[in-house]
Amino acid sequence: MLARVCSVSRRWPFTRANAGLKALLAIVSLPLATGLIMSSASAATYVYVGNADSQSISILELKANGSLAAIDTVAVPGPAKPGGSLPLAISPEKHRLYAGLRNEPYTAVTFDIDAKTGKLKLVGPGPLADSMAYIAVDRTGRFLLSASYGGNKVTVNAIGPNGVIAPAQQVVATEPNAHCIIVDPTNRYVLHTSLGGDVIYQQKFDAKAGKLTPNDPPTVSVKAKGGPRHLVFSPDKKFVYLLNELDAAIYVFPWDAATGTLKKETQVASALPKGFDGKPWAADIHLTPDGKFLYASERTSNTIAAFRIDPKTGALTSLGSTATEKQPRGFNIDPSGRYLLAVGQLSNSMTTYAIDKATGALTKLGETPVGKNPNWVEIVNLP
Repeated sequence: MLARVCSVSRRWPFTRANAGLKALLAIVSLPLATGLIMSSASAATYVYVGNADSQSISILELKANGSLAAIDTVAVPGPAKPGGSLPLAISPEKHRLYAGLRNEPYTAVTFDIDAKTGKLKLVGPGPLADSMAYIAVDRTGRFLLSASYGGNKVTVNAIGPNGVIAPAQQVVATEPNAHCIIVDPTNRYVLHTSLGGDVIYQQKFDAKAGKLTPNDPPTVSVKAKGGPRHLVFSPDKKFVYLLNELDAAIYVFPWDAATGTLKKETQVASALPKGFDGKPWAADIHLTPDGKFLYASERTSNTIAAFRIDPKTGALTSLGSTATEKQPRGFNIDPSGRYLLAVGQLSNSMTTYAIDKATGALTKLGETPVGKNPNWVEIVNLP
């Protein structure tokens, strides 16, 4: 009997210790779990809309269910007469937003982004060499690259430590109507379009000096009077997609990452809806982050065309077109790939669509008023 009691006595402290240890671990783990939950909850998605006629930026929060909540509207200081569009660009660190003003004096206005609220704080304007239809920040965040439609040029401006744009340090003449300029994923090459010249320029980019030099070959041509407009890289960096404005053609180019050049196009699709008999006027092009679907907007028909992407060949299969805002010059896809947001220059509102992850189909969720002549949409996750 004594032996049995002694045996029980030896086990009991360990049993209590194990229970205590579990309780202690639960207490210690609680703040960690809570922190993770709070961290997840504190992350938010913000939408910035460039409104040309209002010369303002609408700030909205995109909720997890696809609804939008208005946060603020910020005036962009500049000339009293607004320009035809208000292009926007976000820095790689997502801590600054740049807005390009297209009436004299031409400037790029810098705003700091509050990571907690998504709100914008004015930093100040810097000079641009012309009216810029498109602005982009290189992947170091040190240079602003711009394309001037009316000035037939692209430029490189250094960005100061405080975010203000310095005067252009390089101006490159192009064929008529430069429309877009983008940096490749390695930050070593740049592509930009000439709508009037029907060419895509291929250039090397010195990220230390902020200098462009012609690549070999320096240009790639498309069908005459097609009007190359916007370009986008596939997420896997294997393909580049071009949208023509004047014929609504979408070119699929394999991308040679080693040389920074486009290979011969493998497909030319169309962003026009079935039965379309008007004058094409295509505008914007974007891919979902997973690279499965591509979308392009067409302003005459007020539609967004959808395509499934073959992961191996980059080939496009049409999924049809969806009616959208009136004159949809700009739209974008959120970083999760769940929502597409399109604005109408003539409707002054934005429509939110849910993207079906399996089929790419767009389902309208709602409309939200924004400023006058909205034409540009940027979406970021913060912090």
